[in-house]
Amino acid sequence: MAKRYLILEDGSAYAGEGFGAGATTSGEVITNLNLLGYQEIITNQIYHNQILIFSQPAIGNVGINHDSYESILPTAKGMVVRDVTNISTNRLSRLSLDEFLQQHNIPGISGIDTRHLIRKLRHMDGPVKGSIVDVADAHAFDQLNATVLTNRQVDQVATPKPYPNPDTGKNVVVIDFGLKHGILRQLSERRCNVTVLPWTASAQDVLNLDPDGVLLSTGPGSPLDLGDGVLEMIRTVQAEIPLFAIGLGHELFALANGASLRPLPVEYHGSSHPIRRIITNDIIYAAQGQGYAVDDKTIDRDRLITTYVDLINGTVQGLRHRDYPAFSVQFFTDGAPGPHESRDLFDEFMEAMTAREG
Repeated sequence: MAKRYLILEDGSAYAGEGFGAGATTSGEVITNLNLLGYQEIITNQIYHNQILIFSQPAIGNVGINHDSYESILPTAKGMVVRDVTNISTNRLSRLSLDEFLQQHNIPGISGIDTRHLIRKLRHMDGPVKGSIVDVADAHAFDQLNATVLTNRQVDQVATPKPYPNPDTGKNVVVIDFGLKHGILRQLSERRCNVTVLPWTASAQDVLNLDPDGVLLSTGPGSPLDLGDGVLEMIRTVQAEIPLFAIGLGHELFALANGASLRPLPVEYHGSSHPIRRIITNDIIYAAQGQGYAVDDKTIDRDRLITTYVDLINGTVQGLRHRDYPAFSVQFFTDGAPGPHESRDLFDEFMEAMTAREG
């Protein structure tokens, strides 16, 4: 493996061994603390245009399989790991991580002290740009500093046209902001007849399909960049049809109902934070990936109820509307990667659709 470098916009450089594609790429540097599920993570569209640093020291030891894709074409910009292996005894493995990254022109770099790097990033202000390069010279840093990170991530990963995921059960419209395939899998397990619409769909576009329920998907970037049209669609639809929102969809649901958002000092991507389900006071764990949080002080308590809270950083993790069958969660309920203990929220969504039929 050739020697390569991860460089950061503060002028620091980390030498390692390249794997995957030999491309030179730049993007926002993000840390992920999950111990499992690197394939689901690297194919999750919330990591569009981002370089992922994995805290799990050994990556690649289960290969790549057909069942763990969260998108067809991954759009992450790179992987940074401590150790990478291309030997897998997993019977489901179809190709190695190195081969997968080469197919999708995604570079990786190993041999990095990821623990040190993660601690460093936690003390840096705001998003941090980085590049994976062959030579850490002045020219590479000049190019990195000149790089402008896009704020049109949803435009770049969401479907531009509607498409079906047919079955024979409830008619569900999914609004695609950067949809995880795990959401479609959970709806398919419940025999839902799904139509996926682009994020620019109007309320009338949704209502014309006469759905039993509407799901707002996960996605990358800031919800503040998507404009008022999406919020107006949510306000109209929630009053007519059961609505379930996840991740970016949760943040948009909060905005549509008068709450404000605040950026987290450090983005959190992992599954080790305990989350309290307020109505039962029990604790669940779920995969999380968030850079923004609903500002608890701005929630209109006449409209919204807080249903889940993160016990580590205190952020609001779930909301429910007082007047309509509409609810949302910040975390990923599909369990891809796990834990799986919040999948019952899809059953709750099904119950809301059945209750509407009356």
